[in-house]
Amino acid sequence: MTNSWDFGVLDELSLVEKKIRQSVVSEEPLLTDIATYVIAAGGKRIRPTVTLLSFKALGGKDAREAVNLAAALELIHSATLIHDDINDGGEMRRGRPAAYKKYGLQNALVTGDFLFVKAFGIGGQFDGDIVELTAGACAALAEGEIRQKRHAFDTSVTKDEYVDIIRRKTALPIMAGAKIAGLLAGARLEDVDAVGDYGLYLGIAFQIVDDILDVIGDGARLGKPAGTDLKEGNVTLPAIYALNDGLQVDTVELARILRAPRKENGDIESALSVLRSSGAVDKAWADARAYGEMAKQSIASLPPSEAKLNMLRLVDFVLTRDR
Repeated sequence: MTNSWDFGVLDELSLVEKKIRQSVVSEEPLLTDIATYVIAAGGKRIRPTVTLLSFKALGGKDAREAVNLAAALELIHSATLIHDDINDGGEMRRGRPAAYKKYGLQNALVTGDFLFVKAFGIGGQFDGDIVELTAGACAALAEGEIRQKRHAFDTSVTKDEYVDIIRRKTALPIMAGAKIAGLLAGARLEDVDAVGDYGLYLGIAFQIVDDILDVIGDGARLGKPAGTDLKEGNVTLPAIYALNDGLQVDTVELARILRAPRKENGDIESALSVLRSSGAVDKAWADARAYGEMAKQSIASLPPSEAKLNMLRLVDFVLTRDR
């Protein structure tokens, strides 16, 4: 596992951060304050990292357009963080109060709209194919959120439905960034598809690991209490496995806790204990590693390069992270 977020694109990532912060400056200081607050909780920047690595791996030279594209996608992601927290009732985001908790619901909603507009102000400058890919990723995010809410507290949700949700909410935006980077680099269509598949499978693996860490991770490192998915009614892969084929699981009691719209801390701890001891986490890890291997295989045909090597390293990082 790498000990820092260094995959050969740190200089470009700093330019992405600069572009993002320049983009959210508003004549209304409160909008700038809220947008900056949300951006600071953006996490590891896996999306721009994949975009920039894909650009380099496919022979791209002048990264300025890739930087702008990566910034636009991060602005979209930041907007969805605001709306997701409101929809889910999430109170914490990476160790800090969610934007709507700190600044109020109305101000947070307007800031989410502001970020979307700023993103498309950047993205709209690109060719039609790129705009269409970006719009498709945004539509997928919205569809994924609706599907997730439809299956909230639903103990009958299947693995296939779960994967479809995380594909839309997490993986397709990463895939879009990778494919757009390939188009900007002027790569062959088969290579554009290859990095797109890499982004798709890496995104699925990333989200499965995220959901595993919600069960076994350290809340202080995660920036949110363990069991947040349980509390919010998200039936993730470890819970699906425990409900269907866990080892010696009282599925009736586990289902009762998962379905409860309000959960006591004791119930959450009880459910976490069941998930940790059921064998479900090991099964989820196996799925994450399988998707990680699929991501690696997707770019096997690309010519050797430092960027390709870092794309492979990024998969290993995602599969071994602890926050």
